[in-house]
Amino acid sequence: MIDVDIATRAAEEHFFSRADGTQLFYRYWPSCERHPKKALILFHRGHEHSGRLQQIVDELDLPDVAMFAWDARGHGRSLEAADTDTTLGTLVKDVDSFVRHVSTTHGLRTQDIAVLGQSVGAVLLATWVHDYAPKIRCMILATPAFEVKLHVPFALTALRLTHRVVGNFHVNSYVKPSALTHDPERTASYESDPLIRRPISAKILLALYSTADRVVGDAQAIRVPTQLLISGSDFVVRREPQEEFFQRLGSPVKEKHTFPGFYHDTLGEKDRHLALERVRRFVLQRFAQPSDDYSLLDADKTGCTKNEFDALSRPLPRLSPKAAGLAITRCGMRTGGRLSDGIRLGLNAGFDSGSSLEYIYRNKPSGITPLGKLIDWFYLNSIGWRGVRTRKRNIERLLLQAIESLREQGHPVRILDVAAGQARYIFDALEGSGAKADHILLRDYSEPNVQRGEMLIRQKGMEEFARFEKGDAFDRESIASLQPSPTLGVVSGLYELYPENGPVQVSLAGLATAIDTGGYLVYTGQPWHPQLELIARTLSSHRGGKPWIMRRRTQAELDQLVHRAGFRKIDQLTDEWGIFTVALAQRVH
Repeated sequence: MIDVDIATRAAEEHFFSRADGTQLFYRYWPSCERHPKKALILFHRGHEHSGRLQQIVDELDLPDVAMFAWDARGHGRSLEAADTDTTLGTLVKDVDSFVRHVSTTHGLRTQDIAVLGQSVGAVLLATWVHDYAPKIRCMILATPAFEVKLHVPFALTALRLTHRVVGNFHVNSYVKPSALTHDPERTASYESDPLIRRPISAKILLALYSTADRVVGDAQAIRVPTQLLISGSDFVVRREPQEEFFQRLGSPVKEKHTFPGFYHDTLGEKDRHLALERVRRFVLQRFAQPSDDYSLLDADKTGCTKNEFDALSRPLPRLSPKAAGLAITRCGMRTGGRLSDGIRLGLNAGFDSGSSLEYIYRNKPSGITPLGKLIDWFYLNSIGWRGVRTRKRNIERLLLQAIESLREQGHPVRILDVAAGQARYIFDALEGSGAKADHILLRDYSEPNVQRGEMLIRQKGMEEFARFEKGDAFDRESIASLQPSPTLGVVSGLYELYPENGPVQVSLAGLATAIDTGGYLVYTGQPWHPQLELIARTLSSHRGGKPWIMRRRTQAELDQLVHRAGFRKIDQLTDEWGIFTVALAQRVH
């Protein structure tokens, strides 16, 4: 049993800054070592704050492990950071920024960091590990809130309808402190704690459901060693999604422990030593072993995304209801759908073509007759195209971040985009910010894209330092020999269209040869998509009108390909739905 009378570790109080200027509070419990080599970062439950994790820090009894815990945005002493624009995606990015802050500020390698989350904090961690693929040592999830028990019939439907009609609002937690733990001291402290925040944003709560469905359904993408703790008598969250998550979990190192009779606050229960002993053992075991080094470079040949791609490539049984429904969709798009300018353009040029993307970026519904314009509005607002527009904004953000870094280091800004389409995101990033580039070379394999791109350069008066040329993004030698050598490479929306890793490695090798050490690469990925089958069975590609069938690359797989070429990822942005990622990497030796 853990000694509950162990001395209290003193915490330092700090703040860290997010990119949006928000200051988030956190506590730091130094280790007994002057230069710690191991860290455990704790993430509290919903409504709570880092101060309530002191007992976990003490009772784990890991004196040589530095420990950290934040007050999540809108909680505890980060309460003023809450605003109406905060989304679940914002919180997940906050997790990424906090871990990076701990790593850089305290000189810890990411692979020497373990993380532990409870309830909502556990869902944030699982989402972060799925979407951002960090190379951490291990992850402990205590009663993750993959599905909150609302108890009131049709409560979730009512929340969705109300949110759609009136916009965001807050609901108070219905959970009584006595339903969280059998420990009377913990119950009393919860009731009297002035920093407990009972209201929760309806937007966050609804996103918690949809995000949890996505992460549980695609848990095979998670490879981080994981320990799952389940409370046996939990009145707050359902047990079944936790079990399903563990069953699907792709990590070769995973363990699950269920504690009969425990309420929701697993690590704050009266008999919490039973759970904390297992956490302590797991953390010590993982730190005693080398960090897991697994390869996904052959994921295009074997594994879950390859199996998924093969299934999408096979026709459905002719008489199946799904086949009939998709046939009706295809017929509708090729008849009445042609009233929409966007659908008609996709049918003619390919829905994945540069011309289609340019139309999606403009986001102005148009069509033949008012009905055609209405159809076009629904088309442009499908979740995939909304994700594409978010991806464009995220590309622009990371482009400007890289340009600022190059300027600070006294390096020239020479941009190379190997498959630019019409390069709208580059032009918009520069024009919207006033940032300057010394040289821009835009390449594309499509002659119409090159011609339209040249026209845009002339319209914007950039002829002196920008040019557009036809080029093959998979021709290593033509990329590697480009002069002047680029300092900032861009590859957007390209690798997602090609299922094999071989051509991607060739392309990345060319970029790595062309970009000098210290230069940057902005690259995009698509680790998940809710309409993958709909796209594969109803939309045509730019390659001879063939079906647009995509193989998802998990973020871990894509990052390994980039790392193998000689780049180190330093930042990442992801849309609210977890569909498209944009990452920034630096060329290293």
